[in-house]
Amino acid sequence: MGQGQEHKTRDDAQVEIQGRGEIFFFYRPKVNKEEAHSVEDVQRLYIVLRLESGEIAVEEKQKPHSGKEAAKKMAGEGQSGWGKDKNEGGQGSQEVNIEKEPLLRFIVMGRKSLPNPSNKAQPFWGYVELVTTKIEHVKTALEGDEYDTSTRGHRRIFPARAVGEGVYRVVRHNSGKSKMHTHLIYKLEFPPENEDKEPQESLNIEREGSFVIQIKNPEQPGGNSRFKGVENKRKAAFPAHLQGQFGKKRYQPADPPDFLNYEGCELLLISASDDIDEELGLELETEGETDPSCSDLVRTFGETTSTTPLFKGIWA
Repeated sequence: MGQGQEHKTRDDAQVEIQGRGEIFFFYRPKVNKEEAHSVEDVQRLYIVLRLESGEIAVEEKQKPHSGKEAAKKMAGEGQSGWGKDKNEGGQGSQEVNIEKEPLLRFIVMGRKSLPNPSNKAQPFWGYVELVTTKIEHVKTALEGDEYDTSTRGHRRIFPARAVGEGVYRVVRHNSGKSKMHTHLIYKLEFPPENEDKEPQESLNIEREGSFVIQIKNPEQPGGNSRFKGVENKRKAAFPAHLQGQFGKKRYQPADPPDFLNYEGCELLLISASDDIDEELGLELETEGETDPSCSDLVRTFGETTSTTPLFKGIWA
């Protein structure tokens, strides 16, 4: 599929592309539920962004020895390291040439769905759980698990399900009506348009969507009891040049999108539109594939997750 293409549909479109790539949506059924049959059976909604080169080839991300990226790296090398490091947020700075190796952001949404396009006043909270250059790390995050508890006995977590695949852009928008802000916009390629879309509709994963995206200042209190937030030790520790952009503000546009390259980065998504062209004067184009063999999600993550919702648009 690749990163797709975009073009302006209006001469006065005040938009600048800040980041691009592929977007993958997954949901995980509730604990001990082998399958989900409705949104009530869903435990978590995940968004995975795979960056592609466009504006720049080199991205700045957290150091690989911080956060869960470090813990997964050490575990893969047979070292003990899951202790406290996996509970720390991303910190430090490393340059990654995304033309030579992948860079993936694993985002956990605080609710079971994306914001409803009809409700443009309600923000949805989420956070960056994992930032990595290793595809295996994301595959592990999508897998199932089993564990025992003293009160509820044996518990089983089933693997996540793939529910959407497409292309995305992070866009700087100067509308003239409000302050400069950033949008996360996307357009799906899978499921194909002619398939059912029951899980996608229930999770508010429209064929295309636009969300205002804001980054929370980790050094300021949330100021909103609706968002529990990540633990203090898991909050991102941004480099000075990124942290300095907040000043005393609680929230900052995702400009640059490098904020998202730090584990523990908290964000808000606010529904803006399900018609990107009408809202921004910008049109996203995918390759228009309908054959599952052309799915980059499958090529990237293999058989890690069920793809029934992705290709047939039905619950699994």
